[in-house]
Amino acid sequence: MGEKPMRNKEQAILEAAEREFIVKGFAGARTTSIAEAAGVTHAMLHYYFRTKEQLFERILDEKMRLMGESVLAAFGQPGLPLAERLRDGIERHFDFIMANPDMPRFIVNEVFSRPERYETMQARIREIAGVLMCDIQRELDASADRGETERIDVRMLLLDIISLNVFPFIAYPVIEPILGDLTADRERFFARRRAENTEVILRRLKKCDS
Repeated sequence: MGEKPMRNKEQAILEAAEREFIVKGFAGARTTSIAEAAGVTHAMLHYYFRTKEQLFERILDEKMRLMGESVLAAFGQPGLPLAERLRDGIERHFDFIMANPDMPRFIVNEVFSRPERYETMQARIREIAGVLMCDIQRELDASADRGETERIDVRMLLLDIISLNVFPFIAYPVIEPILGDLTADRERFFARRRAENTEVILRRLKKCDS
C-alpha cells in the first residue's frame, strides 16, 4: 500500500523537474521550486534525489533516450518498400518531435553548456542508429543500382530529415511573427510543414532524367 504513494511522489518530482529544467536549464533551475511544484517538501525531494545534479541527469538521460527513439523512428518500418519506409520514417519522426517540441532545444542547450555530455549523447545515438543506417544504406545503394533513385549517403539523408523536422520547432518563436498568416494557426502550420518536409526529402531521392 505504501509503495504506490511513494512512486507517485517520485513521479511528481520528475514531472516538476522536467518543466523546471526545460524552461530554466540546469543553471537556472531551483530544487525549492521543483519541490513546491511537485507538492513535496524540500527534504522529501532530496530523499528521492540526493542532489540537483542527480535529478538533472535522470531527466537528461530520459530525454536522450527519447532522442534516440526519435532517430530510430526516422528510418521507418523495416519491410516496407524503400519510398514508403522513408515516408513513414519522416512522418513518424516529425510526429515524435511534435509530441516533444521542447526536447531538441533543451538537449542542444545543455550539450553546448556542458560539452562533456556530447560524447554521451553521441554514443547513445550511434548505438541505436548504427545497424539501421547500414541497413538503409544497402537499400539506397540497391535502388540506385537499379536506376530507381539517385545515389545518396544515408548520413546525409538522416541529416536532411532531422534538420527539416527539428528546425521549425526550435525556430517557431522567431518565425511566427515573420510568416504572418502561415503560422496563425499553429496546428495547421505544422501539418503543412510535415507534408512539405516529406515531399522535399522524397524528391531528393528521385532519379533525374539526363
